[in-house]
Amino acid sequence: MALEPGDPAPEVAAPNQDGETVEPDWAGVSVVYFYPKDDTPGCTTEAEQFQTELGTYRDAGVTVYGVSVDGVDSHADFADEYGIEFDLLADPDGEVVDAFDVERSRGVASRTTFVVVDGSVQATYTGVDPEGHARNVLADLVETGVVSIED
Repeated sequence: MALEPGDPAPEVAAPNQDGETVEPDWAGVSVVYFYPKDDTPGCTTEAEQFQTELGTYRDAGVTVYGVSVDGVDSHADFADEYGIEFDLLADPDGEVVDAFDVERSRGVASRTTFVVVDGSVQATYTGVDPEGHARNVLADLVETGVVSIED
């Protein structure tokens, strides 16, 4: 069962696509989305849409992280090919997946997204449809008053 609203966000560390260790401190607002595999149709759609919305997320003070069980080299190729500028965390041992209690199917993480606000899970999305998800999460953040966006 994935972490639920009110649960503390776990302390995690994983290398990003540049091989740099990332240890989110969870201060402020973060979106952490888990996806099955680099360079597959749904995962590419989801990553590209988070990238499209990245400027708005950043303007609203939101940090975006993508996580899969792929390694650093796979993430590097994926980020280069699709122009992904946010951290893609490599989790081949599944430590981050397990810390967030994300379900796995055939060895990969199920498509699950978390909104973390000041160290606590604010929202959990399971069974995510990648099409439009990045925009929907952003809309929910605005609707719930977690962030505001200047027009």
